[in-house]
Amino acid sequence: MTVTWSSYSSYLVIVVLIVLAPGPDTMVMLKNSLSGGTRGGFLTTAGIFVANAVQGTAAALGLGVVIAQSQPVFVTLKWVGAAYLVFLGFQALRGAWRGDYSGVTAVKQQRSSGFRRFREGFLSNITNPKVLVLYLSVLPQFLDPVTTSAWHALLLAYTVAVLGAVWLLTLLFFVHRVRTWLERRKVRRALDGVTGTALVGFGAALVLES
Repeated sequence: MTVTWSSYSSYLVIVVLIVLAPGPDTMVMLKNSLSGGTRGGFLTTAGIFVANAVQGTAAALGLGVVIAQSQPVFVTLKWVGAAYLVFLGFQALRGAWRGDYSGVTAVKQQRSSGFRRFREGFLSNITNPKVLVLYLSVLPQFLDPVTTSAWHALLLAYTVAVLGAVWLLTLLFFVHRVRTWLERRKVRRALDGVTGTALVGFGAALVLES
């Protein structure tokens, strides 16, 4: 079958529900928006979007199937992704433990590390095999290998990346609106503790899942 407006609408409903579910990408973006300001959150979102597009392209063009069926590659990707999430989680927990926030000065100093924000977003997504599995489990439900073109497959894949970025930017806008409240020391420590624990939990869950 080709992609019709009816099937695309059904696909959008599924994607929106998936995007709204909090995951590692959300936690990484929130962590960097708190420590690096709006710019840090935006650059992290950009990194996540690029990685999402890369994984979506791989899945749409069939490369994702090869990766998913190659056990050594998949397991390696799984462990690297889990380790990276745990690393980011411990960074946030360390910040919560120290509770040393220098406010606006810290944000200005960290603006020079924009590439690091982008890289963290990119790596949090690209090393998460669950993203690739998501593409490989959802896309085939709306594609026919005989009649569907590669452009249709790419359209569906990029829809996930775009909607994911829109949702993260919406959260970033909310964080910006309440930044004065978020910059309170007790609030920052609590949020760093929550995001750090969530990231470590996501990493652990990734390892423990079969």
